[in-house]
Amino acid sequence: MSATAADPLPRPDRWHRPLVLFAASMVVLAVVAGVAAVIDQRQITGAGVWLKPLKFAVSGAIYTLTLAWLIGQVRRGRRVADRAGTWVVIALSIEILLIFALAAAAETSHFNISTPWHTTVWAIMAASIALVWVMTLLIAIAVVRNPGPDPARTFAARSGIILALIGLGLGFLMTLPTAGQLDDFQGIVGAHAVGVPDGGPGLPLLGWSTTGGDLRIPHFIGMHALQVIPLALVGLELLGRRFRSLSTRRARLQALTVAVAVFTATLVTVTV
Repeated sequence: MSATAADPLPRPDRWHRPLVLFAASMVVLAVVAGVAAVIDQRQITGAGVWLKPLKFAVSGAIYTLTLAWLIGQVRRGRRVADRAGTWVVIALSIEILLIFALAAAAETSHFNISTPWHTTVWAIMAASIALVWVMTLLIAIAVVRNPGPDPARTFAARSGIILALIGLGLGFLMTLPTAGQLDDFQGIVGAHAVGVPDGGPGLPLLGWSTTGGDLRIPHFIGMHALQVIPLALVGLELLGRRFRSLSTRRARLQALTVAVAVFTATLVTVTV
């Protein structure tokens, strides 16, 4: 095999079907949430009640479709990866169901322990996301144990899912109580913003704070390393058809290594 040959992507029938079906259902729910956001103008902590369901549906679709693609490349440990993918579907289904239900009731879903009912819901959601992290870890181990013939593609898959695990883990920082919450408990423990209250001025749609720090930024950037890094390699492979300097696997691996280093430094910077 030549040094410039590219391995074919996994066939669609090798994709993890429950994850693909879940991703498709998230696309439908994203449309539902988008329509509801136009019709229902109620707000929670300064944002439309359907904004969070919309963002979670879109993010969930992208995340699970990428996991389905990665599992499709696993040979060693495929059974474990398949089962882990199915558990990701189960856990995220619970999470999304609760987010949509509480949005319909115009009640905050995350960090809310104001009543025994809300405490139970928040505990279920936290457990669901913890399960997603553990199952993604198992999938990551399977991906790491399955090197391909192209070292750049292998590195893209490994670094993408490892950084995604870190990004997922950074989300748990949001569950820590703020100083204000410790001084004056109002039924909420945890926050997105840092240094300013949740619900202040933020970026359109994303809602990230524009007046203080925001833990959603590193959480978002880290999670989507799962897509950004493989797509960066695809871009390098396309450029390699036009530019001789990127035409070999070694050259693409070196370029991708720089890209991953920059991405990691960015993730560290926005977290700090």
